[in-house]
Amino acid sequence: MSLPRYDRGTSNRLLLAMPQPVFERLRPRLQPVDLARRQVLHTVSAPILHLYFIERGLISLVKTMQDGRMIEIGAVGIEGAAGANAILGGGSVLDSVVHIPGKGWRIGWNVLRGEMETSPVLRDLMLRYAHFRISQLAQSAACNRLHSLEQRCCRWLLIAHDSARSDSFPITHEFLAMMLGVQRTGVSLAANVLQKARLIRCGRGRVTVVDRPGLEAMACECYATVRAELNKLFAP
Repeated sequence: MSLPRYDRGTSNRLLLAMPQPVFERLRPRLQPVDLARRQVLHTVSAPILHLYFIERGLISLVKTMQDGRMIEIGAVGIEGAAGANAILGGGSVLDSVVHIPGKGWRIGWNVLRGEMETSPVLRDLMLRYAHFRISQLAQSAACNRLHSLEQRCCRWLLIAHDSARSDSFPITHEFLAMMLGVQRTGVSLAANVLQKARLIRCGRGRVTVVDRPGLEAMACECYATVRAELNKLFAP
């Protein structure tokens, strides 16, 4: 996978939003990477050496408790970069784990930081993206507390659908339950509701989105709220 000379050749919105001269300087330093399912990109308290711009796939931002239980706090897809909290200083505060496999571009944090020091426009863009990530985490916290499991499942499936760039993507009930912080039986019941409504189809560890507008209608307000903020961030 290589970037054409005159075409950025990417679906990553953060890369697309960069000023052209900045992107041209960074282009040779962007390394193509395959993102394997369950691959760990960053771990808690470890220094962030690389940022990963997602081309296809989904990265879960996971909090692990002392008893081993895990819950997804947020997710990074084709809108941005995993490891972007390095902009605010310090190491990673969450584990970054590949949930839906795909591809991306890796760049050294020191390279991007050096470019930010010379480009106020890039620095402003990355800081605004970091603000968006904090806002997304806050929205997820409220969503997990206030909205039904069916609504939260719809929201997560919409996010996955956006970044998988395919109607069908790998996901098991066990893993989705772990990410949502609920029992597997609860996820199975919610999935059955969505299947009976002919919104999705499940089988052999994969989910297929059948009715995207129907999922959006059943999802809570959080998906639309985050998408609106994202579109505002990347507005011309």
